[in-house]
Amino acid sequence: MGVFVFLPLVLPLTAWPVARLAAHHLHPRTATRLLSAVAAVLAVCSTLCLALLVVVGTAQLPGNPLPDGWSDPEVRAVVPYDEVAGKVAIPALVAVLVACARAAWRHHRVRRGVERALAGLPATQVAVLPDDAPYAYALPGRPRGRVVVSTALLACLDAEERRALFAHERAHLDGLHHRFLLTVRLAARANPFLRPLRTAVAYTAERWADEDAAGAVGSRRVVARAIGKAALVSRGAPAATFAGLAAPGPVPRRVAALLAPAPAARTWPPAFTAAGMAVWAAAVGATVSALSSANTAVTLFLVLRAATPL
Repeated sequence: MGVFVFLPLVLPLTAWPVARLAAHHLHPRTATRLLSAVAAVLAVCSTLCLALLVVVGTAQLPGNPLPDGWSDPEVRAVVPYDEVAGKVAIPALVAVLVACARAAWRHHRVRRGVERALAGLPATQVAVLPDDAPYAYALPGRPRGRVVVSTALLACLDAEERRALFAHERAHLDGLHHRFLLTVRLAARANPFLRPLRTAVAYTAERWADEDAAGAVGSRRVVARAIGKAALVSRGAPAATFAGLAAPGPVPRRVAALLAPAPAARTWPPAFTAAGMAVWAAAVGATVSALSSANTAVTLFLVLRAATPL
């Protein structure tokens, strides 16, 4: 068994430098999309790597997952295998699949629970709940989702800050941020090395909404003030599934970024900078991971096809 089949398991380490640098040096919209795409590619490739290890690594073990037609001695003789790697890959793959399924189910369950709780309210784009707990979050849905906010949080904000609040939550819905957040959450379940990307995307998605809100209300300072007030009084959204104005994270960094000039809207940083080199490293790592997984899968397919008809 060649070393290339193991590369997708460790190549997510190449994305670590870009996680922090992209959050600081790229426009939040670009950083969110880039990091989410890299996380998705690396997670799929590492999961495919585990699946290939299960098939290839257990090719000569009793009860292997190969079809009966592939169990002939001639086939087993030409299939490279590693008994230790194959045995370890089986529980690892099961753990990955269970973790991803639980994360997806939790996301679905929380979202449906909130939708049922709001079912009796008018079908407006903003749902104001009489609640002593201050919170606000964006609930995805059709056609454009809903902004849910409590009366306690609204009471803490003035008119301009309320505009900033609603603009921030609407930006989450318009940008489909829940999809990026779910993508990196599942990716981190598939490969623990991708957890820094999940943290980075949680921050850049909030920064993306902050910048869109600042453009909508015409004042970066008002948005910064609204975020600061909400963070002081709010307990955050009812669940981590949803993005919110005072979502858990480095709120002081968000406020400081809003008090600074708006970030440049370039889609790719200059190559000969720290951020540029980190982005290229992550892109190369994702590409090598994809090519390694594809090469291993195609090679296994061709070996088995040459050895016996499928």
